Amino acid sequence: MAVDELQAIIQRCQILEEADFKGEDFNLFQVAGQKCLEDGYAAQLLEVIQNEKNKVIIKNMGWNLISPLVRCIFMYKQEADKREHCLRILDQLAQLCNPKELFLGLLEQIEQTSGEQVCQTVMLLLQPLQTVLLKLQNKKAYSVGLSLAVIMNQLTPLPVPYTKQQIQEDKLGLCQCCNAVVDFAKPFVNEVVKNMEKSSEYNDMELKEELIKFCMKSLKYPLLTAQLEQLEGIEEHPFRRFATEIIDILWNIRELIPLVFVPNKGKSLPWENQEFADIERKNSTDSLACLSYLMFVQHFGVECFPVVFSPSYLLLCNMTHIEVLLERTEESVLSKGLDLFESCLLRMEDNSLLHPYLEFRVFINVPQNLVKIMTLCPMENMRKKSLNILQLFIDKFDTEGKYTLFRCLLKTSNHAGVEGYIIKNIKDQIHLALTKESDNIWFTGHHLISILDLVLSLPEGAETDLLQNSDRIMASLNLLRYLVIKDCESDNQTGVWTTVDKIKQDFLKPLRVGLNMSKAHYEAEIKNKKENRKEAHSSNPVCSVTVSGEKMPAMTTGMQLQVLHSALFTFDLIESVLARVEELIEGKTKAVMEEN
Repeated sequence: MAVDELQAIIQRCQILEEADFKGEDFNLFQVAGQKCLEDGYAAQLLEVIQNEKNKVIIKNMGWNLISPLVRCIFMYKQEADKREHCLRILDQLAQLCNPKELFLGLLEQIEQTSGEQVCQTVMLLLQPLQTVLLKLQNKKAYSVGLSLAVIMNQLTPLPVPYTKQQIQEDKLGLCQCCNAVVDFAKPFVNEVVKNMEKSSEYNDMELKEELIKFCMKSLKYPLLTAQLEQLEGIEEHPFRRFATEIIDILWNIRELIPLVFVPNKGKSLPWENQEFADIERKNSTDSLACLSYLMFVQHFGVECFPVVFSPSYLLLCNMTHIEVLLERTEESVLSKGLDLFESCLLRMEDNSLLHPYLEFRVFINVPQNLVKIMTLCPMENMRKKSLNILQLFIDKFDTEGKYTLFRCLLKTSNHAGVEGYIIKNIKDQIHLALTKESDNIWFTGHHLISILDLVLSLPEGAETDLLQNSDRIMASLNLLRYLVIKDCESDNQTGVWTTVDKIKQDFLKPLRVGLNMSKAHYEAEIKNKKENRKEAHSSNPVCSVTVSGEKMPAMTTGMQLQVLHSALFTFDLIESVLARVEELIEGKTKAVMEEN
């Protein structure tokens, strides 16, 4: 019987001195203890462990029971008495075993678990692990840091619940586990706080550094990808509670404000391997970006926030974080970047952001990231939000800033729709310059002529793909039409009349040639399709067609004709505006000549 075998080993070890225990004794104790647990004799094993005479034996050998004990606790889920005995054994081992040996045994057990049992195992062992760590005298900070690192490494591969239903179900127990880990860390936070209060020159930084590392890891996972909006029907959102606790830890150990406002504060170890150094730097930037989102969008820790910074300085502090978030493709991270950017911009008044900010590379990179989202993101709500935020960003700059930003986006966006949108903004700024009394030098005169050279041009002259560039071409023609109507040749406030011959030669003439070629090509294509359809009237052939340089999906002849007619309609639209512009220029030029 398993209990008899255990008693025999206990009696043999009771007469030995602690130093005389051999490896064989450890193995026999572990095997007999495991057999007791598996055969349902947990109550008898508990009695053995609680017996004062066995104190020395349990102190040295008890940690060997951790692995079979954890297995049996999960095995006895439906048997309350046996499970309760196992839990009491675990508690006794935490009190009686050698702290160093038990610490390693507990960590090893956490490291060995995987899949669905990760969170259950971590939550089961957190209390005994905390008890052991509080007993440790040497290398306590290192041991706390190692424990938190092992736990977070085990949790990180688990998917983060995102939807309301997933959060409520908490299938793997991640939500519950994250908050349990924070509670586990609290005694060590209190220790750091207590020591800092005793001395203003608190020198024992090791434990504090380990807690900072834990907070940084928590910010990257799970908080960076977690849904943190308040959800209806969830009284206490688990990830919001977790975020609050992480912010509180950073505030209590006096690291919150430095992490938010001091550049390069995310501490990193010196790595000889550059690849490891790059990984840590990336992790640090992700964590700090998430921290800024928590503070400036979700307002965690807002009561700690010093109200002394200007909105433009807050934007400057956050632009690197915004860039980091907008470079990601996950919806949960991307939305945080857009929300953080929007939050910073809404704090500012229109026209208050000074143009020298564009000398910071990040102020150019971020709008370029917005353009990528607007044109490439598969989620419509993200594309629309990016467009709104781009407009908000444009509105905040002073006149020179707007001018510089427009030039940059026209040169880098490589998307006709975006270029058309920028050209519309240029038109709005010209309108303001012409209707307001303020002296606006950036959207009149030689500065305007310089940007019109970018606007009123065709990338490949007459051979430009007019269909693909139709948004840009229509916006350019509308701008030119506005200039010709609004600015009399005698006034020439914008300077457009000085360069009208160049505009005719470089833009209007090649556009007219391109339109004629394109229309002829598409009309011929329509004619061919109609003839082919007559020949193959009995069947309904399916074939493909190339429009704007891209091969379209297989379509019937009727569908192809519909597409081709749509292209012709676009050309007619461009031609009608072009004709009106040519007519206006000709009319005004003729009127001035007659007047002279």
